Amino acid sequence: MSGLLDGLFNGISIGAVLLLAALGLAIVFGLMGVINMAHGELIMLGAYTTFVVQNIFKPLGAPWSDFYIFFALVAAFIVAALVGVLLERTVVRYLYGRPLETLLATWGVSLILQQFIRSVSPQFVVGVGLFCALYFGAIAIISRRPDFERIRNWAIAIMVPISVAIALTASNVLGQSFKLGFTRPWFGTQGVDVTAPKWLRGGLAIGDSQLPYTRLFIIALTIVCLLGIYWFLNKTNWGLRIRSVTQNRTMSACLGIPTQKVDAITFAIGSGLAGIAGCAVALLGSVSSNTGQAYIVDTFMVVVIGGVGKLIGSIMAAGAIGILSYVIGSNAIGPLFDSMPFVKSIFEFFATASMAKVVVFALIVVFLQFRPAGLFPQKGRTVEA
Repeated sequence: MSGLLDGLFNGISIGAVLLLAALGLAIVFGLMGVINMAHGELIMLGAYTTFVVQNIFKPLGAPWSDFYIFFALVAAFIVAALVGVLLERTVVRYLYGRPLETLLATWGVSLILQQFIRSVSPQFVVGVGLFCALYFGAIAIISRRPDFERIRNWAIAIMVPISVAIALTASNVLGQSFKLGFTRPWFGTQGVDVTAPKWLRGGLAIGDSQLPYTRLFIIALTIVCLLGIYWFLNKTNWGLRIRSVTQNRTMSACLGIPTQKVDAITFAIGSGLAGIAGCAVALLGSVSSNTGQAYIVDTFMVVVIGGVGKLIGSIMAAGAIGILSYVIGSNAIGPLFDSMPFVKSIFEFFATASMAKVVVFALIVVFLQFRPAGLFPQKGRTVEA
């Protein structure tokens, strides 16, 4: 029984991480109908941001190193939110109403972000930064000319190769000057580890079971984020605007609500929540460029099962998926059937992470046959439209 209780608790903590990630995805998908395949990489960026903040605070010693996690949460939210806004402004904004193109484009962005983490180095950063400064700076200066629209295509055709040539030359010269330290990737393909603060190590003993403080912290963090999102959506002006656009975009625009700004803010909030989820993920295990891929499918399942844009549905779906995955994968149920060897052998057969995921997906497929719109389907004119 203690093993079952441990499995339930660990499953709830996994569900809490899925819920953090699914909150942002549900908000973005519910408002704009965007299937963001790069959402997992936003989780990855939040995890790597936590790793960087930890290394910044580690030389400072106590008490700063014991409370770096709170600074990491803020930094992870900001970094992921900024990347989300950049993604919305440069890619997603031009693909609204075209779900297949959006899916393919964001999937491409996810591959770019993975490779960025594997390859980013001081040389790479200098090259990209120099190109952006030269190209966008030149375009900004040229745009002041009264005949800019007439010469715009020529300006772009000339400045792109010039900026690329200068950036490549400068980065290569610096790479040859500083050798390995300048060209070696910061993160690479190997995983990195985030060490929990001292006050999050150990666990709370309850009978024969011990509840890790790290997982208790993740559950508390999820509750705080839930309350924060509920307050924002229901008690603030921008939250009311987001809800209005979700219900009827055309009518909201007629009433003077800046729908494009609402889209950007929504994408920033959803991406920031993914960054916070990445911070929680970093406390549970090693972080690598593939970290986001381990959560993106389960996160989409939470959104689909709970019902698009339904907070209570996402809570229930995340808890169910997290508990089922951990309880089945850890074989927490098998020992309860010691007197029934055949039943016990069935649970032992599925007692791996991969087989547990197969069982969960099979149950989800069966569930969607009966409730294809999820636990709490959308109702009203929005669905009819």
